Amino acid sequence: MLVPLVVLAVFTAYGHADLPVTCYYEDIRGTWTFSETERLGDNTLDCEGPLGPVVYTNTFTLDFPNTVKDDLGNEGTWTMISSQGFEVNINERSYFAFPYYEGNWISSTSYCNRTLYGWSRDKTVRNWSCFSGEKTTAVPPRLSQGYKAILPDQLYREDQGLINKINSIQTSWTAKSYPENEKYTLHDMFLRSGGPSNPQESLPTPPVSSEELLARVSLLPENFDWRNVSGVNYVSDVKDQASCGSCYVFASTAMIEARLRIATQNQRQDDFSEQDVVSCSALSQGCDGGFKYLIAGRYAQDQGFVDSSCNEYTATDEPCDTDQSCARTYVSEYSFLGGYYGGSNEDMMIEALVMNGPMGVSYYVYSDFYNYNGGIYHHTGLRNEFNPHLPTNHAVLLVGYGVEPTTGEKYWTCKNSWGASWGESGYFRIRRGTNECNIGSFSVEATPIP
Repeated sequence: MLVPLVVLAVFTAYGHADLPVTCYYEDIRGTWTFSETERLGDNTLDCEGPLGPVVYTNTFTLDFPNTVKDDLGNEGTWTMISSQGFEVNINERSYFAFPYYEGNWISSTSYCNRTLYGWSRDKTVRNWSCFSGEKTTAVPPRLSQGYKAILPDQLYREDQGLINKINSIQTSWTAKSYPENEKYTLHDMFLRSGGPSNPQESLPTPPVSSEELLARVSLLPENFDWRNVSGVNYVSDVKDQASCGSCYVFASTAMIEARLRIATQNQRQDDFSEQDVVSCSALSQGCDGGFKYLIAGRYAQDQGFVDSSCNEYTATDEPCDTDQSCARTYVSEYSFLGGYYGGSNEDMMIEALVMNGPMGVSYYVYSDFYNYNGGIYHHTGLRNEFNPHLPTNHAVLLVGYGVEPTTGEKYWTCKNSWGASWGESGYFRIRRGTNECNIGSFSVEATPIP
């Protein structure tokens, strides 16, 4: 049966607020019944209700690490999207839904054995329907105090003592003061670094690199950067997300912009609208965070990106006013590297980066990262912020990798969205080979259609 309409009150009451859902891999893994409406909709379908009668009922078993089967033995794939949603692809259809919850980021209860209303459509992005899912086995509700998304309304202040300490205890990277950040409140800085996040538990272990993959990677260059491939730059300019927690959008648009440049030998140099996603996407939590997999992938395939002139960036959760006459750019394929959330490793990242282009990555922003000036970043641990559960809260664009010639330290090179005056002209390097701040676990790539 469909989830009762009380779900809608929960979903719409918080608007763009990030969903305080905490459902882990083993909560979702298992057998589900999907109850689906008639498949007569298109990409404008609103699944907030009323949904109408159930026409299709399917039973799907989600198994390790990312396989799904129906009751006839047909196979497909599935993946978690962080701890806040899951996607199932089987029988030439794709299903996505957020799990059901009650509450907010201060206190919430997640019911991981059922979903909010979700969207289903076929692989050609036609024949849309709405559905709800219910697991056939019980899952105890998860009570969570969550993260408080409301912080004191006071201005952020640079900590020169912390900066001095960072520079005194290590030589891998340097820190400096950014007085321009003092225009932001503590809540603004919280959003700027990604907003609310949940720790991750019970993720399947990424596969060990095969001998074939290791052999291929050994033939790749020791240093590589898409900003300079035989003297040619394929990466668009650095932008500034300002006080909006829209890093996931900036990482997504930056990846598609770069991959379009590569595919067209720089004949297309698009500047896509982040505000269109922030204001108009039902898959987005606006300025309170979101997921690059859903934006660079599902949104870009279902709705497409428009030029920035069609909806100029305001860094606010303003109503959608995108010029609907604007042309849209779509992607043909998208995936987590390795095939599922948490399925990538460093060797996969290196090969995919060189062969396919820049990709979206996520990692955890600790307070010392705000003051990054240059060098190869690693978390100093000067403040008690350690979390062993593989959290991530910020998304950026991975553009290169290399080895520091004097020390031999390995690094990734990433494009941030905090403006060109931050870090190394808007970029940063972060330690490679140790999964620093969990940057090697949740890579996303997509293939744009030129």
